Order: sequence, then C-alpha cells, then structure tokens
Amino acid sequence: MSDRVELGEVRAALVSLPGVRDAAVHAARHAAGTVRIVAHVVTRTPPAELRAALRSRLPSHLVPACLHRVPHIPLLPDGAADRRALAALTAKEPEPPPASPAPATPTASASSAPSDPSAPWAASASVPVTVTPQQRAVLPHALAHQGTGRYVEQLHWRWRGPLDTALFTAAWQSVFDREGVLRAAFDGDAEPRLVLHEDARAEVVRHPAGSVGFEELRERDRLRGFDLRRPGLLRLTLLDEPGPADGGPPSVRILLTFHTVVLDGWSVAVLLDEFYRAYLAGGRLPGGDRRPDCRDYARWLAGQDTAPARDFWSSAAPGAAALVLPAVEGPATGLTGTGRAEVRLGAGPAGRLRAWAASCAATEAGALQAVWALLLYRAGAPAGPAVVGFGVRVSGRGVALDSVERLPGLLTNSLPMAVRVDPAAPMARLLADLRDQALELAAYEWVSLGQVHEWSGRGTDDALVESLVAFEQQRRGSATLRSALAARGVDVDAPRSAGTHTVLPVTLSAHRDADAGLVLAAVHDRARLADDDAARLVRQCARLLCELPGLAGGSATVSDALAALGDEPPVGMAPAPAATAAGEPT
Repeated sequence: MSDRVELGEVRAALVSLPGVRDAAVHAARHAAGTVRIVAHVVTRTPPAELRAALRSRLPSHLVPACLHRVPHIPLLPDGAADRRALAALTAKEPEPPPASPAPATPTASASSAPSDPSAPWAASASVPVTVTPQQRAVLPHALAHQGTGRYVEQLHWRWRGPLDTALFTAAWQSVFDREGVLRAAFDGDAEPRLVLHEDARAEVVRHPAGSVGFEELRERDRLRGFDLRRPGLLRLTLLDEPGPADGGPPSVRILLTFHTVVLDGWSVAVLLDEFYRAYLAGGRLPGGDRRPDCRDYARWLAGQDTAPARDFWSSAAPGAAALVLPAVEGPATGLTGTGRAEVRLGAGPAGRLRAWAASCAATEAGALQAVWALLLYRAGAPAGPAVVGFGVRVSGRGVALDSVERLPGLLTNSLPMAVRVDPAAPMARLLADLRDQALELAAYEWVSLGQVHEWSGRGTDDALVESLVAFEQQRRGSATLRSALAARGVDVDAPRSAGTHTVLPVTLSAHRDADAGLVLAAVHDRARLADDDAARLVRQCARLLCELPGLAGGSATVSDALAALGDEPPVGMAPAPAATAAGEPT
C-alpha cells in the first residue's frame, strides 16, 4: 500500500461518518510481509460499526484491517500524524490475521467495547492540555472576578432574512463538535490544566421581539459570565426585532458572548465563517477535528527558548519611573461597573490621518500610540523628557506555526511598551521610536505579560502599565459565504465588538468602520474614571489625531502637537482601591 491517494480516500470516508471527529490512516507492513491499512479514529462509535459502514463506501481492500479509537490525533511539526504518539495512545489489541479479510463482527476487545470502563475512550474522554503562560496569568483573576463581566467579550450584529433556529443551533453544534477549544474547560487549582472534553452543547437562546431590550440583554449576559470549569465558553443569544413597517425581511439581533481566557476576536471570526459554512450545508460541517489547534499551539510554546525574550524584556519593560497614567489624580467617582465612551472620525479626517502617518513611515496604529504617549506625558507634567509606559495589543499570530492564522484560541496578547517623550523632539522621531519598538516586540508576541513582569525585576504589586492601546485588525469574513447567504435571502452585518472589560482603568481601542471612518472607544473602570472624564479623554485623543496631519511637516515637535489641546486640563482619575492587585494581567 503506497498510494497516498487511496489512504486519503480511506480517511475521507472515515471523517464523513456520523460521530467521527478526526482520523489518521497509514499503511503498516505485517511481520509476514503483507501490507495492511491501520486507522486511528476520534470517535465513540464502536469499531465494528465503523467497519460495517466503511464496507458500503469503500472497496474491500481499502477497509482498514485495524481500527483504533483515540482521544485525539497528535501531529508532528510538519502537520503529519505522529505515529509514535498514536501508538502510545492505542491500547494493545490482537492483530487480525494478515491474509484474511476482517470479520464482519470483530471479537470484543478493550478498545471496542463501549460499555467497558477501562476502554481507551472512557479513560481518555477528556484530553488534558498544558495551559499557556498567558492563560496561567489570567486564570486566577478571571476566577476571582466571576460575575463582574471582566474577561468577557461580546460581538453583535444583525441577521436580515429568514433564520431557522433549529438549523442555526445545529450549525453551531457542528462547529462545537469540530473545534476542541469550544469543548474546553479548566481543571485543577494549584496546577491548572486546560481539558478538552469529548462533548459540549452549543447554547443558543432566542427571545421574541419586545420581550427585552437589546442593551439590557447584552449587559445581563455579560455579567452572567461563564463557569470556567465547564466546557462551552461561547454562547449565542438571538433577539427578534419588530417586523419592519415597509414589509421588508425580518431582522434578528445576534449576540455572541465568549470568554477571553480561551478565545480572541480573530478566532471568533474564524469560527463564524465555519458556522456560516455549516448553516449553508444543512447544519453539518464536513471533516473531523481541526488541526492544528490549541494543543499544537501549547506544544509549540513549550518548545520555545525563553532566554532571548528574558534578556530583551529585562531592559525593555517600563521602569518604575515611567509615567503610566493618562490622567491626574482626582477624587473618588462614587461609581461602579464598566463604562464605554466613543468618538468617530469621519472618512475625511481618518483619510488625512492615514496619509500623514504614511508620510512619516508609520501607520494609524502608530499614530494612535503616539497620541496616547502624549496624553500620558501631559498628565505626568514632567519638567523635561520622560519615559511613558502603556500596554499594546498584538495579534500573537506572527509565530512560526503552520496555519496559525486559522487556529482558534487565545493568541492575541497584551505587552508593555515604553517610549521616551521629548517635548523638543520632532513628532516624526516619536513615531519612528514607536515603530522600532513595535518591530522588536513582534519577535516576542507569544510572551505573557506575567512573564515580562517577572523578568523586569519589578515587585508583584508594582504595575508595569495602567492602560492599554488596541488598534483592532479585524479579520474579514468570506465574501463567498456572504454571497451564498444572500442567495438564500439572508444579509448579515459585520460583527461589532462591545469591548473587553479588563482589570486596567482604561483601554483605548480603535477600528475602521464600513464607511472608512475611524472609531475610537474607551472602555473604563467607572470606579477610577468617571463617565464624563472618559468621554473627555477620548475627545482629546480624537482632537490630537485630527490635528496631527496639519502640523508643519517633519519639523513639528511634540510641544507643537500638545499645543493643540490648549489650556484644556487633563482628566482626573481616582486612585486604585487598596484591594486591587496592581500586578493583575490585562
């Protein structure tokens, strides 16, 4: 058996069977010199049933002589199945005679008796995975803040046209069945593990029009949070809207809520494409478990040499003297919860900003970081040049792992950035310094903020940063899928993020909208930053971004840029409560 096409045909037949999530097939030479097909299958279906189903789909010589059930298919770095690791996962069972066809009903063995509690699947129904350093840092704080909405992210959009709830649910269930990360939960206290469960139910709830307001529903669902010890850390809520007066198509608001300890926004965009594909296919995705997945990413992380990263961050992290607050100290706000302030730059100002940034060999993200650095410097009011520090969000997908751009999991990361702000220096120099910093960070975007804190030598209660700047690079959905949905009378909006609520006082995010504008939003802790101050802070950012393109070419200084704010005082921020741990991750 040397024809890879035939082996591929066997695998395709296996993963097309109901209940089969993944499979690996190879040819093995028997001691007597004959060749047989061996298959490892991720399923609960007994091998006898699999073999019977394959006989109706494959020629007899392609029906595997051996079928082993395993909890997952381990992979080599090149993406091929790891046969040595598969052998370790496979229970010993008698080999069938090499020259005889497989019997119609094989003798029950430890690997094929579903009622036997010692069977491999029963013993390995949950697959443990090493948590990543980022998850290890976030997990205790996420557990401590359950019910607060922290580390919970939400996307929402409209679905115009017919929506079959049963088909919608079946399609999401198919995605859950395929994606191990959607069946993940955490186990253990002193030494947490990520556990991939065999089954997890997709939660989809639909509310009739007028039964609840969307914002009330969204906030209620956010505060509900998740039990991190149970699989299913993503759910869907549907709210029908009143029928349009003009007799147009029905509209449904869709809310997708997920926990950021297992997924990021890019991953959810990947999952959405899978869902649309399943919906269009009648509720079922073809193929088995996705690989690579979070198991392969954890394995890749474990193989990285952290020594160069340690050397880099021991000097690159913001020092204790860095200015990290975008506001002056103010009184207690008397408020609780999380707020959001938003400002939009129209297409004209946003276009001028992009052109100006490009003329300085920078990007919109660099311009946003520069403006935030100016506000940190202004709030600190130093007498001369000073270092400011803030967190930046990085994609985490620039790593050397095959198909990482399609891998769902927590890869997006937050890292500290420190930059020297000199009021006499050109703005172009500040932009160049930020650009150079971003390039250096790119080599270590897989390092967790907790690791950086440790390597910096700072105390556990000494915060590296107090704010985060995120320019959202949204993954574009498939135009082909949108066209296929439109052919069925369905029009879907691009999802909008409601923002992630972290432990930091304020997170400034920006994204381009469908009309080429730039949307700025500050998600803030209302106990630290009052709603009016948050709104003023975002307006100051917008004002600086609008003024930068009008500065006098490359000779304009940092002082020239700050002059755009005139005598407007910095915003005020209440001190951190004594109970808040400064070293918490973002």
